[in-house]
Amino acid sequence: MSWALYTILAVPLAATLASLLPDWRLARAVTVIAGLFALGVAIAIAIRVSHGRVFDTAAGWLRVDSLGAVFLLATAFVYAMAAVFSVGYIGVERAGAGFGWFARRYFSLLNLFGAVMLLVPLASDFGVLWVAVELTTIVSALLVAIDRTDGALEAAWKYVLIASSGLGIALLAVIVIYATGTQALGSAYIPRFTRLIAHAHTLSPDAVKLAFVLAVVGFGTKVGFVPMHTWLPDAHSEAPAPASAMLSGSLLAAALYAILRFFQVAVANGDRAFAQHVLIVFGAISLIAASFFVLRQGNFKRLLAYSSIEHMGIIALGIGFGVPLAVAGALLHVITHASTKALAFLGTGSLLRGYGTKEVEHVRDAGRRMPWTGPMFMAGTLALCGLPLSGVFRSEFEIVTGGFQAAQYVGVTLLVVFVNVAFFGVIWHSSSMVIGRDPAAASAQPGGGPAGALPVAGGPLAARERSAWMVAGMLGCLVVVVGLGVHLPGDLVALLDSARHRLEVPGA
Repeated sequence: MSWALYTILAVPLAATLASLLPDWRLARAVTVIAGLFALGVAIAIAIRVSHGRVFDTAAGWLRVDSLGAVFLLATAFVYAMAAVFSVGYIGVERAGAGFGWFARRYFSLLNLFGAVMLLVPLASDFGVLWVAVELTTIVSALLVAIDRTDGALEAAWKYVLIASSGLGIALLAVIVIYATGTQALGSAYIPRFTRLIAHAHTLSPDAVKLAFVLAVVGFGTKVGFVPMHTWLPDAHSEAPAPASAMLSGSLLAAALYAILRFFQVAVANGDRAFAQHVLIVFGAISLIAASFFVLRQGNFKRLLAYSSIEHMGIIALGIGFGVPLAVAGALLHVITHASTKALAFLGTGSLLRGYGTKEVEHVRDAGRRMPWTGPMFMAGTLALCGLPLSGVFRSEFEIVTGGFQAAQYVGVTLLVVFVNVAFFGVIWHSSSMVIGRDPAAASAQPGGGPAGALPVAGGPLAARERSAWMVAGMLGCLVVVVGLGVHLPGDLVALLDSARHRLEVPGA
């Protein structure tokens, strides 16, 4: 199936070029086709590698195993749903002489972002992996700044500066791991994952530990680990909603995937306990800090951005706990978080189109005024909080149970306590938006609120569903969010089990 590795990248790249052609409607169509095609190929690849098989290209630059397939699947799903949602999201803006050029630029960048995101889990060596992650920074920064507002431009520059600084540290990690392998592999070699893992016993333990720490700090800047997270809330809040969904559901996980490749080398080198402790520390700090930030957010996109930091901390804790159940739960959480956060962020895009604001206090009664978006946004936020029958509940339950099995009582306690802190923050804000009393309606009643209480142009009274395409994108996410909570397909179970074995390393 090496052809699949080429086509899953070629089709989004072709859609990128086609999106620049004069007709913006063509850009819209090819984006949907490319997104759904990538999802279909990713599913086919995941099924084929779910029992330990590996596919690579003749030249060896592209390779996918079960671990990479988990992240490929999450990325392709979010890309597909963002593409469908974007048809309505961008179509709503159909006004002004410059709309056609804006739409073509947007769809072109969205497809290019999808292509470079898909490249990350397909990279076969540390050099290509670093280049792919760097490319995601460049392309996603252009998407963050696409509206060209002062806030968007500032967020994009902040993102580029901080993320590039972090990736400079990540590049140093690649250099260190390469240098320590020269004794066994020669002075000039390609740092393939498989070769370094196979020769890990010959590598300097101190060099491997240093490379791993540098990778966690460097790539952790893109993951959103605290304290390297400061770019993330601004970028997520200023980017178009479909781009925010891809940033949160795919980009953060892709950077975490890069860390896991260094983790494999560290484990093969005999440094499992050290690597796990590093992940537990960063995961716990990120979870604790993000949960407090969630409580005080007035911007609903920033609220979800901090929730993303929280969930990356949860995944890091799951990997750090080390026992099979917790690791499998963490890998499942990559997929459940991607689908759930995509649902929530796409919901914010629909709310933004309906209400014209990102402020929590200005969105009320969304469940009635936007009867599709309101309930689905609420379902997404409830799922993010670990509501039973959601995929996130299943994956978090496995992580917590695995933590008890590993006797990681402090880590489990921190996880349970601060997940509940974040729960109260997310539910408080989202419930006020969806079922909270409409201040405009109250002011219209005798003895109601102050006159002129409408918070934004048009106000809540003008809020309505804007596009069936937007609803379709959210529905696709909701089906996966609920479906993974109710039942895990056998092929997915096999994929997660195989990926877990690869993180245990021998024979990876």
